[in-house]
Amino acid sequence: MASRTIARMFDTSATAHAAVRDLEAAGFPHDDVTYMGNQDAAVANDSVAGSTTDTDNSTGAGTGATLGTVVGGGAGLLAGLGAIAIPGIGPVVAAGWLIAALTGAGVGAAAGGLLGALTSSGLPEESAATYSEGLRRGGHLVVVRTDDSRAAEAERVLESHNPVDMDRREAEWREGGWTGGVPADPMLGAATTGTTAGVVHPTGVRMADTLPGANDPLRNRRGDVA
Repeated sequence: MASRTIARMFDTSATAHAAVRDLEAAGFPHDDVTYMGNQDAAVANDSVAGSTTDTDNSTGAGTGATLGTVVGGGAGLLAGLGAIAIPGIGPVVAAGWLIAALTGAGVGAAAGGLLGALTSSGLPEESAATYSEGLRRGGHLVVVRTDDSRAAEAERVLESHNPVDMDRREAEWREGGWTGGVPADPMLGAATTGTTAGVVHPTGVRMADTLPGANDPLRNRRGDVA
């Protein structure tokens, strides 16, 4: 049976943790759930606002945790939380199956990118980019993998905890100056139109001819024409 990967972002650790516990209570194995969130709960959460502050935490020096401490335990997923540093994101606390995709065998600090791990797990590139940015801004990410027969149930559990509307949040970030990820507006990144040389977006942004577009073999985006 086909498997599904479902992700939701939350603004607080309390709501994300409650979502994880409800998933487990509904019978989703903690081995199929991942949680990642802000390491310092006392830090103000700038995922709510359109902050574009970009603190460089990409090295992750001194923050690593062994893989065994972040893949969950017999008492439930949250009992296995451990600190880990993700390049481009910074230090987070995390547990679950997705962490294995971010770490090499025996390596403490995360060695791979979250964007790649999320897309490899089955999320579209556009969604993976915004979830990565949300986590960088202090959000709390819950990811569950399940088969098609329980996908709707997993979504209901997650939605019952009022996750972030990522379309609206992304729009707020872009209004605040964020230009990362894969924009839904093709004029803001040539996601589907190729070259943007000389294009001036209605917002006044002048685009450079530096971003690959559809059918670029290096991108291999979904929806590209063979």
